Amino acid sequence: MKHRWRDRLEGADDGRLVDGVRRMARPLASDAGLDPLLERIGDARFVLLGEATHGTSEFYTWRTRLTRRLVEEKGFAFVAVEGDWPDCYRVNRWVKGRSDEPHATDVLHAFDRWPTWMWANREVAELAEWMRDHNRRFPDERKVGFYGMDVYSLWDSMRGVVEYLERVDPAAARSARRAYACFDPYHDDEHEYARATALVPTSCEDEAVLMLRALRTRAPEYKEDGREAYFDAEQNALVAKNAELYYRTMIRGGPTSWNVRDHHMVETLERLVAFHDEALGAGRTKAIVWEHNTHIGDARYTDMRRAGMVNVGQLVREAHGERPDERDGVVLVGFGTHRGSVIAGDEWGEPMRRMQVPEAREGSWEDLLHRGGDGKDLLLVFDAADDGGIAGLSSPIDHRAIGVVYDPRRERWGNYVPTIVPRRYDAFVFVDETRGLDPLHMPARLQHDEVAETYPTGM
Repeated sequence: MKHRWRDRLEGADDGRLVDGVRRMARPLASDAGLDPLLERIGDARFVLLGEATHGTSEFYTWRTRLTRRLVEEKGFAFVAVEGDWPDCYRVNRWVKGRSDEPHATDVLHAFDRWPTWMWANREVAELAEWMRDHNRRFPDERKVGFYGMDVYSLWDSMRGVVEYLERVDPAAARSARRAYACFDPYHDDEHEYARATALVPTSCEDEAVLMLRALRTRAPEYKEDGREAYFDAEQNALVAKNAELYYRTMIRGGPTSWNVRDHHMVETLERLVAFHDEALGAGRTKAIVWEHNTHIGDARYTDMRRAGMVNVGQLVREAHGERPDERDGVVLVGFGTHRGSVIAGDEWGEPMRRMQVPEAREGSWEDLLHRGGDGKDLLLVFDAADDGGIAGLSSPIDHRAIGVVYDPRRERWGNYVPTIVPRRYDAFVFVDETRGLDPLHMPARLQHDEVAETYPTGM
């Protein structure tokens, strides 16, 4: 399918689209308002929940409400998020009753990588507290997990591999320290490592690959000490391998590092499903994903495709079916807002602060939802037609995306992605006026020379 990407729809189409939204959208004022979405999800095994920012309270709280229903009513097995594996695995241990911290906030304070507020916030603490309480009623194999899918934790993951091997195989731990010593000259600084590989034709790629292979060679033996402990160690070795590649490609610019990152997140998701299938039965695991819209909304229906970029939503759809009634079934849910406030930073690594989100650009998707919904919160579940049930929506329209770096004054020029909305998503949750979430940490800064770790900025 070819599309002529453009900045926005002509104003003459706005009235028809507003009327279409008014006819199709359903009010979203309580958990009961999610019923049409639960019906659409049906028996799908993959439900991906987005967000238009990384700092909006209502996006987290509505995802929590939907997650609870998916777990309780449809037996979903875990939540995988846009977070680092080691930090999220500590949360996973806590929600399964395997650590002694009294409260979720104690565990979430471990998220010390900027932007800390993405997961160290009271909204996530409420989800974790609910998961821990829910899990008390179930045996280990049926406890709901919480995992990180991201690729940033190069040094933390290498340390995780060594610590595991020191417990189960001290000789292998010595080999791991020797292999990972290749990274020692860079002093836990990903930017320094990436810059070094750009200046001279050298890297630690072989060492990172070697350790992953070494772990997998001894997998049958190591699993006897604990299947989940081995999985954690293997995932850390995989993160180290893919993080090395990510940082090495990131320094060169372009979309390659973005694709490395999203392919890693999908590989992690597939590994988690296979791991849980071993206990629940083949094909029985159902997965929930929390990420930014830019990751979960199918990239083929934005200008990302033209830039040579793929994302998680596209890759999961291609692997598991475009619709819930095809193969395993995938449902992608976008989120958006018309106005409000958000937690973000002025620049990468700058202190977090609460910023005002101005009213959506005229003629944008969010503007149409505001007008068509008369200022109410809405749920839209798109049908199988090209226009999703709203005539005229089969062409690209501006759709707002805010990252962890944000300047409200630039809304006129940026922060909008041309999107064929009903093809990019299967459903959409719209909160007319939102507020910034409630972070646990005080503002945090990066070192002055540390490079931003996302492409495009902040997603």
